[in-house]
Amino acid sequence: MITKEIIIAGRSKNPLKVNRFGYGTMRLTGPAIWGEPKNRPEALQILKQCISGGIQFLDTADYYGDDITNRLIAEALYPYPANLVICTKLGGARKPDKSWISISRPEQLRSSLERNLRTLKLDRMTLVHFRVFANNDVPLKESMDAMFQLQKEGKLLHLGVSNVSTDELDTAMSMGPIATVENMYGHALRTSTSIPHVGENRGGEVLATCEKNGIPFIPYFSLVQSMAKKDDRIATIAKKYNATEAQINLAWLLHRSPWILPIPGTSSLKHFEENVQSTEIQLSKEDMDFLE
Repeated sequence: MITKEIIIAGRSKNPLKVNRFGYGTMRLTGPAIWGEPKNRPEALQILKQCISGGIQFLDTADYYGDDITNRLIAEALYPYPANLVICTKLGGARKPDKSWISISRPEQLRSSLERNLRTLKLDRMTLVHFRVFANNDVPLKESMDAMFQLQKEGKLLHLGVSNVSTDELDTAMSMGPIATVENMYGHALRTSTSIPHVGENRGGEVLATCEKNGIPFIPYFSLVQSMAKKDDRIATIAKKYNATEAQINLAWLLHRSPWILPIPGTSSLKHFEENVQSTEIQLSKEDMDFLE
């Protein structure tokens, strides 16, 4: 059986319980993760469908768009349901030429957080990830010090990290409570893989650390890469359950570990509904052994 719920920051004074299937908003933007969506009404409808479908976790960032997904979230869902967790990321930005850059100095992180709060119409973020970019030239401890300071000021409730190695996660945990980790991971991304503009996939190793410490693990690019790398085993199981290969990839994540919180993103309402249906697929131990 799939565990239906997950506890975020379970050891803190303010734990959060959410359904164990979220939505990543990045794909709601235009081409190259930039500009307005091609179909704006459909993008807004997907966000509204999240709430009606029981999704309680949305992943966003002010550098999606630029700042497009935050605007869409506010337009579609504000005022927000009390049980909705909106998670944003700090540490990156986009140039006018659409290139990705690291912004990890304390003043940059503060400015980025204020921008998220302003656009989302919030006084405090429930969950914020510090995202480590490949070209980051600021020591991790300096950036994390700034993040914990923002937490002390009440700008954010819980703090997580993204795109980290096991050593970087250990460093972050030594400085204070880490609520969640968001790393690249999926059925086709279980071992080290380098992806342009993203960096090194270190999800598999970090997942083990998260499990050991009771930290929810949020995989990104779980479908983007897995669907591009066809696997006959996935196709076989998909045929067995009369499901799509995307659904089996997501079902595999849900069965892989109770600490995984999938956040598949899409700009298609049809694909969104199919993704949600993957939560009903019950893979057997034999299925999982076969997929491994």
